[in-house]
Amino acid sequence: MAVEEIGRLRTIAIVGQGGTGKTQAADAMLFTAGAAPRLGKPDDGSAAMDFEPEETKHHISISSAFNHLNWKKTEVIFADTPGYTAFLPETLTTLRAVDGVIMLISPGADTKVESEKIWAATEDLKLPRIAFVSRLDRERTSFDAAMKDLEKVLGARAVALTIPIGEELGFKGVVDVLAMKALTYADTSGKFKEEELSADLKTQAEAARTALFEAVAETDDALLEKYLDKGTLDDAEVRVALHAAVVERKITPVFCGSGAKNIGLAPLLDAVTTYLPAPNERPPVECQNPTTGEPVSRPADPAAPFAALVFKTIIDPFAGKLSIFRIISGHAQTDAPVFNSTRETKERFGQLLRLEGKKQSPIASAIAGEIVAVAKLKDTTTGDTLSDEKAPVLVMPPLTRPAGVISFAIHPKTKSDEEKSSAALQKLIEEDLALEMHRDPQTHDIILSGTGQMHIEITVEKLRRKFNVDVELQAPKVPYKETIKGRGEAQGKYKRQSGGRGQYGDCWLKIEPMPRGKGFEFVDNIVGGVIPRNFIPSVEKGVRNTLPEGFLAGYPMVDVKVTVFDGSYHDVDSSDMAFQIAASMGFKACLEKARPIILEPIVAIEVACPDECMGDVIGDLNARRGKVLGMDSKGHGQVIKAQVPMSEVLKYAPDLRSITSGRGSFEQHFSHYEEAPAPVTEKIIKETHAAREAAGAKSGGHAHAHA
Repeated sequence: MAVEEIGRLRTIAIVGQGGTGKTQAADAMLFTAGAAPRLGKPDDGSAAMDFEPEETKHHISISSAFNHLNWKKTEVIFADTPGYTAFLPETLTTLRAVDGVIMLISPGADTKVESEKIWAATEDLKLPRIAFVSRLDRERTSFDAAMKDLEKVLGARAVALTIPIGEELGFKGVVDVLAMKALTYADTSGKFKEEELSADLKTQAEAARTALFEAVAETDDALLEKYLDKGTLDDAEVRVALHAAVVERKITPVFCGSGAKNIGLAPLLDAVTTYLPAPNERPPVECQNPTTGEPVSRPADPAAPFAALVFKTIIDPFAGKLSIFRIISGHAQTDAPVFNSTRETKERFGQLLRLEGKKQSPIASAIAGEIVAVAKLKDTTTGDTLSDEKAPVLVMPPLTRPAGVISFAIHPKTKSDEEKSSAALQKLIEEDLALEMHRDPQTHDIILSGTGQMHIEITVEKLRRKFNVDVELQAPKVPYKETIKGRGEAQGKYKRQSGGRGQYGDCWLKIEPMPRGKGFEFVDNIVGGVIPRNFIPSVEKGVRNTLPEGFLAGYPMVDVKVTVFDGSYHDVDSSDMAFQIAASMGFKACLEKARPIILEPIVAIEVACPDECMGDVIGDLNARRGKVLGMDSKGHGQVIKAQVPMSEVLKYAPDLRSITSGRGSFEQHFSHYEEAPAPVTEKIIKETHAAREAAGAKSGGHAHAHA
């Protein structure tokens, strides 16, 4: 259905930590509104909103899914978002595309860090919120505990608009606090009986109603005066004032129910249409003129020039690329020309699509506030702005890629996998802003970074399913290097005679250390032609070719200066190859005398954690041979800045999670190289030799058998 007017549109996200029943609530909303023929269940794979095979297998939402329903002549477009830490970047990106949220709250009194992060993001984006205490039909649940968490942990000004009838297995309905009616449900059809309140329910409902009236009255001076004077307010004026208070984020109305039993969803849908804002009630989006850089503000007005933010991309091996965008202003039409302001290229829309879980339905047009998709845009990627070429804008700020917290080396299983893996991974990275990939120049490994081990493992599952690419995950190799601390001189002489022309090369080399990071320098100090000019480049090449082999443990040699100062040659037998071999021999002989050492990479790390965990985090960083450089206060926590050897933080993410009960986060980047301590050096050399012996035994087994 086309949205006739912007005031009858709501674009929202269903958010909350993992395990609060968001997907089940989304399915129950669809069913209650008559947009789905049956009540889907995530646990048996029948949910309309969890349809990726990985979601069905792991019973969690991995990416945001979109759908729409019509409730009391209002079109509601909604996103069901992930709640587990590894997939939160997807949720935070989706929040850029909506006008309000339904925050699902766990009734088990265990509000986790994910809820805190999501709540903080809604604060930053100034998004109006209503809360839904879900899964009240389960054991050990408490509506009161959930209300306390909302207020104490999240800092909400929470007021209950429905309260539960019965609890746990006896949960059978809700009380509408404003209407003072009991709504009881006999089955999962979503149909309820409206009844008068029993005496004990009436007492609870009156207390909730008083709290509601007081909260609403406090948001408006005229209402407060009337409430103090008369002791009550009209229901109609409470609804109007509550809508204004929600839009201004002064109050969070709280509803309750169960998605699985389809209890309390009709009042929740009423609240979405009554209290959450239409797109034109939200502040205009601050944009930028791409040519002049001047600020431009775009209200959600269908008559304004077209502008949209592409906030998600789905790559399907068969259907191609699907770009999902939120229309900021104006309207979009099938087969219309558009301008990609980010890349300054022209595009043309094909068929506009309305998203319905895993399906899409064609639509002719869409207006400001709607989320729609279009297939096969040639140059457009996630984060781009599409606009009218005659009035181009950039929607600011751009979507940011979160820093990866865990990395794995990707090893394709077969030659065919190797050929396909890079292009397939590139497509998954276009879909998922939280993935990063690079090739380590030293180890040549493809390194894949993400937000957690589960994130990377599910990416590997997607690689197999979508692109038929099989890979193994391994811990990335640490890119150690080698250098020298002293000086050394040695002769490299290569002489070979085996009938006919021989091979002869002879050079004296001197090596000395250079400042860290300077690389390699070659100096020609030959006088009197003891080595002919045409063989000097051969000497340099011989040394350069030996640098990557290292000396102690096979890691590249860096920060050395090599001088060739003497040598000899043979008129007939000297050659380019002979001098390369002689230089390599001389260089290795020099290294023995020049006190070679191993350098280890050091990363700069910033760890954010609550105040009470600071001591444990610092203690742990010290145990990893880290140097703490300083601390900054941030909100209720600390940001600790440190430098730590890369080898000590390869698997830091799960350790930090356990030290901080999931409330810590960190970012890191390469800083510099430092000399590895003696025990670390010994361990690296031992491991290298063991690996070489194992490789030798593997490849030499057959040869020994025949010998």
